[in-house]
Amino acid sequence: GMWVIGYGSLIFKPPHHSFRVNGYLKGFIRRFWQSSSDHRGTPEAPGRVVTLISLDDLKSNTKFHNDLHMYELRATHQETELKHNRESTPAQIVDDLKVWGVAYYVEPQDVAEVKEYLDVREQDGYTTHKVPFHILNVENENDVSKRILAQLPRDTSSGDCIIESMIYIGTIDNESFVGPEAIEDTASKISVSSGPSGLNSEYLLELTNAVRHLDKQDRSRDYYLEDLVELVQR
Repeated sequence: GMWVIGYGSLIFKPPHHSFRVNGYLKGFIRRFWQSSSDHRGTPEAPGRVVTLISLDDLKSNTKFHNDLHMYELRATHQETELKHNRESTPAQIVDDLKVWGVAYYVEPQDVAEVKEYLDVREQDGYTTHKVPFHILNVENENDVSKRILAQLPRDTSSGDCIIESMIYIGTIDNESFVGPEAIEDTASKISVSSGPSGLNSEYLLELTNAVRHLDKQDRSRDYYLEDLVELVQR
């Protein structure tokens, strides 16, 4: 079988699968910094879709630090600290970055079909990677999920079940990467863009709503997505 991790449209528009788990990725932030000319925009007027920025890229590129402080570190910094400390990345906080998402288990007989489907769907600048995913809960539990999850290793510190799985990421060196982009500029693009898969604003709204419901304790709330929705709705 095969696991597929989703942090963007795969959350609300899944591939064929046997069951789904909710959880998080460590060491990334999620941003609408990937240009979309084939799904939520056109070659003449590209829209915006999400990608992940890795911890290594965050630490080695100061151009990402303002965004990091504005959103991921919002809950742990006072506003005065933000104003005077924009260029730092506190290691003890940055190393615990989390992006909430989902993972789908695809049974062996469906792997080839799903892989072919995803390679087409994620072709605009995305490449495949393998990263650990922490599982917190299981949706549509069945006999297959019980068998598969029973075989998974657990993280020694958190106790979470861990999978290392395929994920599509538009890295910062791919030709469709446009970040870092001011959130106001991103909102302007999203509010007017559309493509073969529909309105760009619909993608944003569906993703944000889906992320809100990934964890009952409200830990999955994404400040960046919430601010982006507010700007687009204005």
